[in-house]
Amino acid sequence: MPRAVVAEDEALLRDDLLAALGRAWPELEVVAACEDGGAALEAIADHKPEVAFLDIRMPGLTGLEVAAAAAEASPGTQVVFVTAYNQYAIDAFERGAIDYLLKPIVPERLAATVQRLKSRAASGTPDAGALAAIVEQLRGALPAEPRRQKLVWLTASVGKETRLILVDDVAYFQADNKYTVVMTAEGEALVRTPIRELLDALDPAMFRQIHRSTIVNMRAVAGVTRDESGRGTLKLRNRPETLPVSITYMPLFRNQ
Repeated sequence: MPRAVVAEDEALLRDDLLAALGRAWPELEVVAACEDGGAALEAIADHKPEVAFLDIRMPGLTGLEVAAAAAEASPGTQVVFVTAYNQYAIDAFERGAIDYLLKPIVPERLAATVQRLKSRAASGTPDAGALAAIVEQLRGALPAEPRRQKLVWLTASVGKETRLILVDDVAYFQADNKYTVVMTAEGEALVRTPIRELLDALDPAMFRQIHRSTIVNMRAVAGVTRDESGRGTLKLRNRPETLPVSITYMPLFRNQ
């Protein structure tokens, strides 16, 4: 039975895609339906599905970043981008290495996509090199996302005291039960905002997810090392501890 990972941050659109897949490809088993890029990448690495349906715009990691990392984490996974932006991608998609679906999903287009996926699966392992090349092309052609006001200050608890913390001063965020630890050079504080909500509010050019429970400020990183197993470790500039990088996320640090 073929397996799939579906990633779409909007719940209604995710449910619509799951329902449409159920009709167009009844034998397909959706092993994970994710609402952000980090969860999608981890699901792909864990399950190594035959296909991944990735929304291009997602909190944290974009669909393009997930596809680039998934090429190493699960080389046999075919990628289908789900997008509302058809004006910039058609030429790249039509080369055939990556398929795409436009929102809203049209049954006829989905049926054609399913047939192409089945044909490619029968012909062998996807071309990871072609996938990487097209992902890079799409990165340059992606329309600029409308600017949203990014998080600048946090109201956090330190014992019984409430403090304002400048986001630029945060070394990393780490999930801790019902709270999120906010770590600065001076020490830790706590907020109730979940990691996923922080990903959507933080500047993606500065903050990067390195584990399902950890987001790091790249300006606070002194260096990255990789061990023989492929896992990574971050050394911080103003903190003594090191941070583990999940093997799933290491491809995102290839140029660091």
